[in-house]
Amino acid sequence: MTQRIAPAGRLGVALAVTATVALGLSACGGTTKSSTDKAASSAPAAAAGSSANPNAPTKTGLTVAFLPKQVNNPYFTISDNGGKAALTTLGESYKEVGTNSGTDTAGQVSYVNTLTQQKVSAIAVSAQDPGALCTALKQAMSNGIKVVTYDSDTNPDCRQLFISQASSEALGRSEVDLLGKQLNYTGDIAILSAAQTATNQNTWIGFMKDELKKPQFAKMKLVKIAYGNDDAQTSFQQTQGLLQQYPNLKGIISPTTVGIKAAAQYLSGSQYKGKVTLTGLGTPNDMRAYVKNGTVQGFELWDPAKLGSLAAYAATALASGQITGATGQSFKAGDLGSFTIGAQGVVVLGAPTVFTAANIDQFHF
Repeated sequence: MTQRIAPAGRLGVALAVTATVALGLSACGGTTKSSTDKAASSAPAAAAGSSANPNAPTKTGLTVAFLPKQVNNPYFTISDNGGKAALTTLGESYKEVGTNSGTDTAGQVSYVNTLTQQKVSAIAVSAQDPGALCTALKQAMSNGIKVVTYDSDTNPDCRQLFISQASSEALGRSEVDLLGKQLNYTGDIAILSAAQTATNQNTWIGFMKDELKKPQFAKMKLVKIAYGNDDAQTSFQQTQGLLQQYPNLKGIISPTTVGIKAAAQYLSGSQYKGKVTLTGLGTPNDMRAYVKNGTVQGFELWDPAKLGSLAAYAATALASGQITGATGQSFKAGDLGSFTIGAQGVVVLGAPTVFTAANIDQFHF
């Protein structure tokens, strides 16, 4: 069953934004070092004294609600449909709710409160901010609702599990490595991020900065981090602004599917095509034309449908008592296989794929 609901005290979801505006999300949305890649001051919200039964049957009649950072966004449409497909296979019910803005944290809070009132079985949320949802999510958990974050994390004590696209460190460092090879490790570079509060963006950027300290990147200089707020027009304008402010800019990393597509759109129609190298996180369908016309040499991403599917399986396992979110527990995720929960309640989907002209036509998402 698929159902979209409106939050308490708010108007229903606004009309879908145009395809130009809703290019695809920060593949991208958010986990910070403080929330996933280093020990946080508080543990994930799996009850310390609770126990799991890995052989417990999967409960029936569950409802899992997906709350993406932004609805009507191609990236989250793909990921959430992956969750829907998994829940359909399991015989459970699916809902998707959310705001049309990738920075409307108050809207996300309102949706969490509504889902709590409706007593859904579990919430899978891609958080716009690591702390803004915590009070609402803790209230949901105190009412027996299981909470899984995916793509963009909260503080660890505000959920039971975080379904991570890939290792945050691997993603941050690999994007710098990819750009370095394309630039022969020389030149000024910039980062076009999503929102300043996007937790995964900030984590990846932290590792990018650290990677740039290595000797092979001594001739590459990060001159600015710009923020497009996961809005296509804003990201387009930020790209234009970067090139006006830094006419000698040689490369841009955009770890957001909205940003990289908007940047590619600008570069492909400008004098900078072929002169400024662009990489980051994008979907093959969004970026195919820009790879084929020479604007982009290579970029990377995971399969967002698999990310949503894994979030759905994890939420169902939590709601069925098969896991509690404790480190070392394992659960099955259909055709994706078996996954083991790591430190801080993190479950990693797997390594990203680098897309180039040689392989991009093999992928359709």
